[in-house]
Amino acid sequence: MAAPTPTPSPPRRTLLGRLPLPERSYVAEALRTETVGGILLLVAAVAALIWANTFGGSYASVSDFHFGPDFLGLDLSVAHWAADGMLAVFFFVAGVELKRELVAGELRDPKAAALPVVAALCGMAVPALVYTLTVVVGGGSLAGWAVPTATDIAFALAVLAVIGASLPSALRAFLLTLAVVDDLFAILIIAVFFTSDLNFLALGGAVLGLAAFYLLLRFEVRGWYVYVPLALTIWGLMYNSGVHATIAGVAMGLMLRCSRREGEDHSPGEHIEHLVRPVSAGIAVPLFALFAAGVSLSGEALAGVFTRPETLGVVLGLVLGKTFGIFGGTYLAARFTKAELNKDLAWADVLALASLAGIGFTVSLLIGELAFSDDPEMTNEIKAAVLIGSLFAALLASVLLRLRVRRYRALYEAEELDEDGSGIPDIYEQGDPGYHLRMAAIYEEKAADHRRRAEQAGAAGIEPESPA
Repeated sequence: MAAPTPTPSPPRRTLLGRLPLPERSYVAEALRTETVGGILLLVAAVAALIWANTFGGSYASVSDFHFGPDFLGLDLSVAHWAADGMLAVFFFVAGVELKRELVAGELRDPKAAALPVVAALCGMAVPALVYTLTVVVGGGSLAGWAVPTATDIAFALAVLAVIGASLPSALRAFLLTLAVVDDLFAILIIAVFFTSDLNFLALGGAVLGLAAFYLLLRFEVRGWYVYVPLALTIWGLMYNSGVHATIAGVAMGLMLRCSRREGEDHSPGEHIEHLVRPVSAGIAVPLFALFAAGVSLSGEALAGVFTRPETLGVVLGLVLGKTFGIFGGTYLAARFTKAELNKDLAWADVLALASLAGIGFTVSLLIGELAFSDDPEMTNEIKAAVLIGSLFAALLASVLLRLRVRRYRALYEAEELDEDGSGIPDIYEQGDPGYHLRMAAIYEEKAADHRRRAEQAGAAGIEPESPA
């Protein structure tokens, strides 16, 4: 009797493998905008520090200047408008990104989504645990446990731009997806833990406004003059409800359709994101940074960061908690799902990327303000801790990434190579039957050009150069 034929085992999923071409194009465009925004964010943060530490009186006066319609409950300070108003635009884009990832990106496949979700969860849980252990041992306040849980994708990309590390597309996509999931959980933290004194009338109005927003989208009503006033109304009602106003931005972003229909080059969500993302990255987030990062950097204030358990917990949470949380979560997810790391990469690359995610600037500053809203002195110290922790994480990531920068550059250049001039990188055309014919024609043209040069050199009595 013949032995039964063994059933072949399914192929192992590739961890951080090559992206499909449309996804690669989307990631490249999104990160290009975020990189420019990250550099502006960095400039705004430095400007805030210089302004606050040289002309502190004027900085405080501008930050505390109030304006807005008082009868609508919106007579807010400049700093408050930046935190609740400008960041609503940022979270709107985050909502669109999340919706797109769920319907067309890495999160649409539950098996593929497991990796960034687990990595992001571990990358938030471990920093919170590090903070908690630090303040329990030191006898501090647990109120700031959520401060080191956030990742700032724009600031991280600015660091990449400064150190000149051109990450291969798989690592860039993983960083973007990680940040999207991270933003989702940060939104949930803000909504659940930093909501108090609910005004149910205003909240009901915001919900009705969101329902109207959804119905207008469903019936494909067009016109910015319809949606912008409605969005502002929803934001104002959400602010007065006691729920943090940025939640309105997320909710509206999640309602946009991000799946493409037949004949569409871009979905409505992708189109609107393309329009709003530059406003978010280039205006909203830098303005928030300008009025949130202005903290005292005197010797006494800096020394206090490493002596108070709350501030030390933030620094350790960002630098150590984020790095080992994301790395450990990624490694465990790969082991339990039997995924195989991309042969072009190493686990050292995942560690470097995890350390880069320790830059928790924008959302960390926002959560710090919410966590210690009744203690201005502690708020400033927490902000200083976020800046120092993000700086240390950036330095650590720079060192780890520079160790592999030649490898990254080689992978990046191989992904970008388009010798046949088709507009599609050659690495994506290798399965195309016409690819080899095009490449053969290119090489034949190069060889013919070399022969002509050799003949001309021989006629002039010059030694011909060797082919490149």
